[in-house]
Amino acid sequence: MRERIRRRPGSPHHQLTKNSKGVIAVHALLPDARLSRLAGARVLVTGGAGLIGSRIMRLLTALGADAVALDRMDAYPHPVNDLFGLDPARVITGDVCQSDTVRPLVNDAEYVIHAAAYADVAACTRQPAAACAANVCGTQTVIQEVQAASAARRMVFISSAAVYGDPAEGQGPVEFCEDQPPHPISVYGNAKLWGETEARLRLTGGGVGFCVLRYFSVYGDPQVPKPGSHSWMVACLAMRAHLGLPLLLHGGGHQVRDMVHVEDIARATVLALVAEQAAGQTINVGSGIATSVRQIAERIATHYPRAQLIDTPRPEGDPLGGYAATARSRELLGWRPTIAVKDGIDRYVDWLQANPRAIPEWMRSEAAVAVT
Repeated sequence: MRERIRRRPGSPHHQLTKNSKGVIAVHALLPDARLSRLAGARVLVTGGAGLIGSRIMRLLTALGADAVALDRMDAYPHPVNDLFGLDPARVITGDVCQSDTVRPLVNDAEYVIHAAAYADVAACTRQPAAACAANVCGTQTVIQEVQAASAARRMVFISSAAVYGDPAEGQGPVEFCEDQPPHPISVYGNAKLWGETEARLRLTGGGVGFCVLRYFSVYGDPQVPKPGSHSWMVACLAMRAHLGLPLLLHGGGHQVRDMVHVEDIARATVLALVAEQAAGQTINVGSGIATSVRQIAERIATHYPRAQLIDTPRPEGDPLGGYAATARSRELLGWRPTIAVKDGIDRYVDWLQANPRAIPEWMRSEAAVAVT
């Protein structure tokens, strides 16, 4: 078993970050007495080297937790992985589908956040077998090992608003409430719903508590889009605008999303580890505000006056969307987002303008073809 990295608990806790110019700043974490329980706690974060997982890891480390990430490290090219700012000593390369890899890490953890997933909705539709392997088999392995572990106190399973499905055509934005019947319309959403059900079946009444978090649309630097995806709107549209490419609005951009900045997502997730009322609950992590894709593009265009907005057909599996009911996140987690969408978009564009090398090569190639 790898040697644990220990931090001496201290108060107040501080977090080291870099601003868009690369200057390190120190930010005092928002005060919450519950988070002090994580000082010195052993935490495993599956998928901990991705956009969301890395923010969770950084927050846990700033709180004095002994956090370890398990990640396959194949979701992004290596230059992108470098943007997430993780300590390599805290990352174990491995697959959640492999019990021999997962078991010793779970056995050595007091808390588990299961965030590992094949998280691209469009890619899951194109490759359902790969989605099943990561999002069903991998989740089964983690839950099985958590159920058998003696030290584990709570597991947080990361689910998605994709389990809700879609409002009827022409119905307009709807509020998605945790108690309503789920109707996923994608392979990704269906797999997430299975994971929720399996966690509840296997962990209810046992020695390990659990909590299900349904993330809504996550954005924020250093998010980088993947080819063929209709997710990651802020990153994709901002990078296209930066390269002089038109901003493609699938379905006219009338779909709505409940946008939540990755920093707010990370805080909600860490709170779910220690919030007593969250045990056994399913909780939306959203703002409760519907933002259309067109509004996102228009905000980005304020930074790029020459940007063109072009309507295109809506792809299969791209939901019309809705927004989160937020009563549970406020009452059970004591959480609400702190970063408004317009401010989060502006922050992303500032970061992109300071770090243009983050734009992936496949998108640069598309821009080169457009010029010729």
